[in-house]
Amino acid sequence: MKERLQKLISRAGLASRRQAEEWITAGRVTVNGKAVTELGTKADPERDTIRVDGKPLPQEAAVYYALFKPKGVLSTLRDPEGRTTVVDYLRGIKERVYPVGRLDYNTEGLLLLTNDGKLANLLAHPSSEIEKEYEVKIKGQIPPSMLETFRNGVPLEDGVTAPAQAAAQFDVRTGITTVQLVIHEGRNRQVRRMCEHFGYRVHSLKRVRYAFLTLQGLKRGSYRKLTEAEVQQLYAQATN
Repeated sequence: MKERLQKLISRAGLASRRQAEEWITAGRVTVNGKAVTELGTKADPERDTIRVDGKPLPQEAAVYYALFKPKGVLSTLRDPEGRTTVVDYLRGIKERVYPVGRLDYNTEGLLLLTNDGKLANLLAHPSSEIEKEYEVKIKGQIPPSMLETFRNGVPLEDGVTAPAQAAAQFDVRTGITTVQLVIHEGRNRQVRRMCEHFGYRVHSLKRVRYAFLTLQGLKRGSYRKLTEAEVQQLYAQATN
């Protein structure tokens, strides 16, 4: 992800942003071997070679976290309207991490965050087919044909969805159907749109699994650091 050079230099701990700006205008900073003197210049530390006085810009150590995102929280780093974002739940993390994919504002559940752009891109690529499991609650009892269509593919305006795993249980006492749905696509509002195709509005939606990772041990709004073994397993699944 591209960011302003002075911001990258400051985050690397070399100087304040103001001092970094002075270095840039003095021609002390290069990107891919070319001197940069314009303050608005952006670069991607994952793709570009950034040097200050000929020395490579220090890179942050890669970190990986699993967050139980609550409902009513944006999966972005900032919001012009001042709404709550996932950053508000990451006060103890000094590194700048980014969400791997997104969860809708009104969807809760497991969200991965990292500063490892390579892994994030691998996981997000359609060819990786990373499984995402959702717990969907719908008012009323749904017909078996709805689950069958989930399994075969739902025709949406942007194309038919890939086959999903689907099972459901109806609670007579509450009048709520709970659907366990496993997909590997990442379309915008996909699960909600799949249900809306049949005329049902989702009562609540929670992502309970991403790849092999679950919400076990996490409370709403809490996060944990992934183990080295978990990171290696994510890499293995994303590159298979």
